[in-house]
Amino acid sequence: MRRSVDWIATAVDGHLIGSAAVEVNAVVTDSREASPGALYVARRGENSDGHDYIDAAIANGAVAVLVEAPQDGCAVPQIVVEESTMALGRLAHAHLEDLRATGSIEVVAVTGSAGKTTTKDLLAQILGSKAPTVAPKLSFNNEVGLPLTVLKAADATRYLVLEMGASGPGHLRYLTDIAAPDLAIELMVGHAHLGGFGSVEGIAQAKAELVEGLRPQGTAILNADDPHVRAMADLAPAAVRFFSTHTAPDAHYRAENITIDEHDRASFDLYAGQRRASVALKLVGPHHAHNAVAAAAACCELGLSVDEVAAALNTARPLSPHRMDVQDMTLNGHRIVLIDDSYNANVDSMRAALSSLGRLGSDRLTIAVLGEMLELGEASEATHREVGRMAREVGTSLIVALGQEAVHYCEGHDSDTRVVHVSSPEEACDAVVEALAEDAVIVVKGSFGSGAWRVADALKERGVAL
Repeated sequence: MRRSVDWIATAVDGHLIGSAAVEVNAVVTDSREASPGALYVARRGENSDGHDYIDAAIANGAVAVLVEAPQDGCAVPQIVVEESTMALGRLAHAHLEDLRATGSIEVVAVTGSAGKTTTKDLLAQILGSKAPTVAPKLSFNNEVGLPLTVLKAADATRYLVLEMGASGPGHLRYLTDIAAPDLAIELMVGHAHLGGFGSVEGIAQAKAELVEGLRPQGTAILNADDPHVRAMADLAPAAVRFFSTHTAPDAHYRAENITIDEHDRASFDLYAGQRRASVALKLVGPHHAHNAVAAAAACCELGLSVDEVAAALNTARPLSPHRMDVQDMTLNGHRIVLIDDSYNANVDSMRAALSSLGRLGSDRLTIAVLGEMLELGEASEATHREVGRMAREVGTSLIVALGQEAVHYCEGHDSDTRVVHVSSPEEACDAVVEALAEDAVIVVKGSFGSGAWRVADALKERGVAL
């Protein structure tokens, strides 16, 4: 982006102090990411105040700052607003609307209780093969990450892919107010984060805000296999397209004849109406067929042919860390397969990861490092017990349960599965290494706040990649 501070001040209804002619070429909320020409947005967070890092941002090249109070002695222009995060959203909205008025940018947004980031990464690779495309890094899907992604779009951008997350009612409505999608993908309604929604029905109602936030002629891409998502069809302002991996008769886009190879990767026939193409994913886990057909549906609706989409899917790879990242390595003198799916967790994604563990480790020692699933509210104890049962049902040799609530993974077991409860990622890593008496397959899974990803990183550091 290239915007004058005067334009920005008007867009956010802020008060400009300093030269109006200064132009910025990027927007950051982390002073360490400031570069020459950047606008630094000083936010007040739970643990720190971004206003304390204004000098550091300027030292790194920031040429203007957006602040909640005038800063004495500031060397660059200041845009003073009432609340910085809200102003960031208003800036992103104004920027996108200006791009829409002058160009042909189209916005694709994806949400769901599981699979958002993988689907976002697939969309970025498919659409990026055809035209300039902007997509979030990592999981930039909240009130800060989404505006920052929007602000990376430029005049030449043809496709803007957005991941939209929610931990409570109204969150998606806020995000669609910033960037109303042309296409909205609803992947699934699961049991994630019940603490923020109260019930599965509450999750469905909150997820439906994405469809309600579509542009007037927007298209909803809905999972035909999920009854909660199907029900959102009545909310779409214009077109509805269904996708399915279970041959739903009314699905416009389908994955049929799904097979799984020895590396747990899915191949299938992709149907777009009566058109067909063959897909062989490089992503580990059969559940990625679901994410792939959802991405394919959106891309076909944007005008790509089914052959073009299939060709891009056949070369697509994982882009975001800690998501079904499978590595062969040696550790403590033994060959292991490490399945790192540790970025986040809920019942549905736990089931998928543990199923992969069972298939890949059918004749070997299998270890599941399971961090806590957070934000489950009153359902936490029962949900952790359910996942513990899943781990035993796939024949897991050892469960390493990480965190306070993770103790419930260990309860009620009546199988040969051994269980160890630990309180820190370091203890979890040590427990894995100590258990390696033979070659093994290891899965690491948990909510980000559980620290499971630290276990995965530590195992990679201790091991040697093959």
